[in-house]
This record gives sequence, C-alpha cells and structure tokens, in this order.
Amino acid sequence: MWLRYNPTVVREELKVLHDHGLNLTRSFFYWPDFMPGPSVIDENCCVNYADFLDAHAELNMRTIPTFLVGHMSGENWDPSWRRGRDIYSDVWMVGRQAWYVRELTRRFHRHPAVAGWLISNEIPIYGGEGPEEVITSWALLMIDAVRAGGGDQPVSLGDGLWGVETTGHDSGFSSLAYGPLVDFVGPHVYRMEHDRIRQHLKAAFICELGGIANKPVIMEEFGLSSDFVSAQGSASYYRQLLHATLTAGASGWIAWNNTDYDNLRDERPYSHHPFEQHFGITDCAGRPKPPLRELQRFGAELAELELGQAHRADTETAIVIPSYLTARYPFTTDVERHLIVDVSEQAYVAAREADLAPGVVHEPADGGDGGIPEGYKLYLLPSIKQLTAPSWLRLEKLADAGATVYVSYCAGEADSQRGPWWNRVTQLFGVSPQLTYGLNDPVTEDIVEFTLATDLGPLDAGSTLTFRASGNPEARAFLPVAVDESLATVVARDAAGRPALIERRHGQGRTVLCTYPLEYFAARLGNVNPEDTWRLYDALAAVAGVRRPVHVPDPQVMVDSLVMGDGTVADVVISQHDESVRVVLEYADGSQPRSVELEPLGAQVLRRR
Repeated sequence: MWLRYNPTVVREELKVLHDHGLNLTRSFFYWPDFMPGPSVIDENCCVNYADFLDAHAELNMRTIPTFLVGHMSGENWDPSWRRGRDIYSDVWMVGRQAWYVRELTRRFHRHPAVAGWLISNEIPIYGGEGPEEVITSWALLMIDAVRAGGGDQPVSLGDGLWGVETTGHDSGFSSLAYGPLVDFVGPHVYRMEHDRIRQHLKAAFICELGGIANKPVIMEEFGLSSDFVSAQGSASYYRQLLHATLTAGASGWIAWNNTDYDNLRDERPYSHHPFEQHFGITDCAGRPKPPLRELQRFGAELAELELGQAHRADTETAIVIPSYLTARYPFTTDVERHLIVDVSEQAYVAAREADLAPGVVHEPADGGDGGIPEGYKLYLLPSIKQLTAPSWLRLEKLADAGATVYVSYCAGEADSQRGPWWNRVTQLFGVSPQLTYGLNDPVTEDIVEFTLATDLGPLDAGSTLTFRASGNPEARAFLPVAVDESLATVVARDAAGRPALIERRHGQGRTVLCTYPLEYFAARLGNVNPEDTWRLYDALAAVAGVRRPVHVPDPQVMVDSLVMGDGTVADVVISQHDESVRVVLEYADGSQPRSVELEPLGAQVLRRR
C-alpha cells in the first residue's frame, strides 16, 4: 500500500467507513517497506503515512498504527536484513526494532489522528514463542521505545491475547506478565467451533478471561471471510459477537478488515490464501457488506449509551477458574490447561442461558492472597479435576458464610495421575469416594439421566435432567460415592440409582456435588447447546437466592445489563432463535414486564430506569 499509495482511494474508503458511523481504523507499518535496511527508514513511506493520517483528521477519524508487521493474512514477511535473527533475544535485532519503533513514533506522535500504538501484528505467528521472561523483557523495551519517541497515547502489544490465560497453551505471551506494561489488551478472535451458541459467545468468554490482566479489553481484531459464510450468516455473526462482548467487558471494537481484495488475486498472500481476499466489510468496489451494516447499527447503539460512563451490572454468580491454568505448577501439561478453558467456557454458556451473567474469578496460585474471592451467592466449579489444597478449605468457608458452592467431578483427560486432586471430600460434601486405584468408572451409556429425589428450586422431585455423554476414555467417567446420610442429602440419582447430585448444608449455605462431568460432556460435543446444564444452574441460582435483575425464561434468549452514568440501565438482549420471536423480560425489582420482538438471531439494547 505504501509504495503505491493512492490518496484518492484512501479518502474514498475512509469516507465509506465514516458515513457508516465508524470512527477508528487500525493501520500497519509494513516492516519490509518502512525499514529496508537496519538503520534506514523509508521517508517516502512516511510521507504517504502522514497523508494517511491527514485523511483521517479530515473526517475526524483516528487510527492505531502497528509497528512490527511481519505477519499478515497467511504469510510472514521478513525485512531482507533480518537473516534469521531471533526477534526477542538477539540483542542487535532487539536494538534495531527499538530504534525503528522510536523513530516512527517520533515522526507521528503529535498528529491528532493517532489514537494509540500497537507493537506488532500477531507476532507469535511471526517471531514464534519463547520464555515468558524473554518475551516480557522484549515487550518492555518496545513500549519504552514508544515512550522514548514521545508517544504518550495508549499502547499494547498486538499479540492477539493468545497466552495461556485464554488458550491453555503457554506461548510465553502472558498478559499476567506484560499486563503492567500495556494500557489495554486486545483479543484477536477467529476460532472455529462445532456448536453455534458456543461460537456466538466465544469472543465474550475470551474477553472475560482476558480481564485477568486488569486492563481495558479491546476487541482488537475479529471478523470473517465471506467465502466461509452466507451474507445473512456474516451479519448474524457480527451482531452476536458485538453485543455479547459488550456485556463481557469489551470497550472497543476493530473489525478485520476494511475492504475485499479481488484485484490482488495474483499477489501473495491472496494467490495462495484466496479466502483472505474477502474479509472486507466492504467489497472491492467499496460497497457495504452486511458486517458494515451491523457495525453501523452497533455504533449508533453505543452513541446513545455513552459507554465511557457505563459499568457492568453486578452479578451474584461466579465461575471459578483453577489456578492450574496460569500458575505454571511443575508437571502441569497443556492437556490439563486446555480442559480448564473448555469446561469453563461451556459453564459460561450454560450460565448465560440461565441469565446469570456470571463473573469469571481466578483461584489464586497456591491458594494465596486470601483465596477464592468472597461476595458471590453461587460459585460454579465445572468439571473440576484440580484445585489447590487451600482452596478446598476456602470453599467450605464460603459455604459457611452463606454461599451455594457447586462442584462437578472430572477425572481429567490425561492418564497420568488420573482422578480428582481434591481434599476434604467428606467434610465438604458428606460423601466417601469409592474409586479403585488406577481405574476410572466409565460412563458407557450415551444418555445420562438424573431423576430428582427432592425439590431443587423450580425443579420438582421426580423431574428429570438429561445429558449426552462424550469425551475420551480417561474423562468420560463418573465418581462413585457412598453418602453419609447424617451429613448430606441425595438430591438426584442416575438411571442406575447411584447418587448424582448431593447437597450438604454448611452454616448459612451449602455445597452441591455432581458426580458426573456435565460441562465436560457438553464441551466435547457439537450442536449441543442449549442442554440441561442450564436448567441445573437455574435451579441452583434459585436455591442460592441469586438475584437476576432481568430474566427471560428461555435459554435461547440471553439478557445482561449495563448501568449507565445517569443511573439508567441498558439491557442487552440476544436471541439464538432462527426465527423471529417475542419474549417477555421479567425484572427482579418488580417493574412491569416488557414484551420485545427479536428478529432471527437478533439483538437489541433497551434502556430503562
């Protein structure tokens, strides 16, 4: 773009975006062009970029420049002088990057169109992975180079937020480590799925996990190739993602990308990744595609919300993330970490289907810092294999203080030390595990059925919950237990009459043990949601006295709320129905119920006092 820059085309394209309510772009200093030698900045590229900034200012738009662009759209692009040097640890190479970042910042930091800075574009794909201390040191030097160049705007890495905290894979890029250095974190979300509701909520769940860095979360990159989806499907995906991430803590959205590239079909990377031509929100002639219409609509909703003065509504439900995801305990594997992400995501889906708007809280490493935080009425620990020893005692204290603590069993997908890494099982749940060492207790049936032995919230005794079993031979197993009836009550039994849900009272609260890995089963299935875990969570919420400010008793219509600076509330309603549907919003404060018509896979933002 910068070697064959066309100011007229740039202005035409920006005007299309501006006319549809967009106010920000992300732009890229293509590294091989901007830095043709280790001590050379291409001044012609800089002149063109300066005009690009001016074009933004003419429309009162802004942009976020990205420095180290060695990866883009299915190919890596090296400066000719790199010659295989390591991006993160080669001292000379790191010095050249810092010089380049500083010099470009120095040239452009005073321009009013610069909204912020990104160090890279998905650099784990280009520079590879590395030790966390090396990656974090490199990040510090790059951010210091921005500051040395005079840049005082917000800065982040552009790494995609693909660290262990969101993926279960330890790449060395950890927002827990680099979080103190950056001003925001930015997920890049393009993941494939086998379940539509999980797909629609996936970016929202990643936003929740990314919140562990305690920095603003910007949806820095998301989108789709129209080669992979119908026009209607592309619109609904954008609509679902935008509204779901709004209630999951995102405070900015940057779609990938501006326009289609049919005219570049003979050039790499589009010649060998042809689907990359069609991620545009406009076609190659600048005509709006359905995603741009969705962005326009969403932007108008945000303008009315004054999002900068809003905060998320309080929640009384927490999903607990085991510290084994991020703490790097010895001999913890990616298999175990992936399992934590997957079952937690499925629990998030089920909780959203029950309108519990769950918070995601993290178990502190080694049970430190006071342990799992208090303040919730319902704690969900889905398909748990591992918690630290102090946390089991902490759960008992939370129940004593009045909380309902739900824990479901999972043996784990690895065959090494397979089984529950649990403490105080009898004290916590009133049961004795009946496991045989070295063996698990496989679930051989395809359908697991629970029959309620007692009432559980809105679920009457005699009612049933059904679940499809799935998973590998290690984890597709149940926990056989003997129940001490002087301590605990069997709430539900499986088809063989074995205890499936057990409740034990503790002080003002209770623990509830599920002997089957319900969330794991669903996480390993496609086209499964909504499934009956949401009904169980709904019942647990009723027992726990969870207050849902707004609720729709339909698992395929989800609602969550934002509280505005003026005290009004914005209810964000999202439908998973393929057809138009009319639903009734019920309010916990006794307000008059509200009837709402939703289009197929529709979403609305509704204001109320």
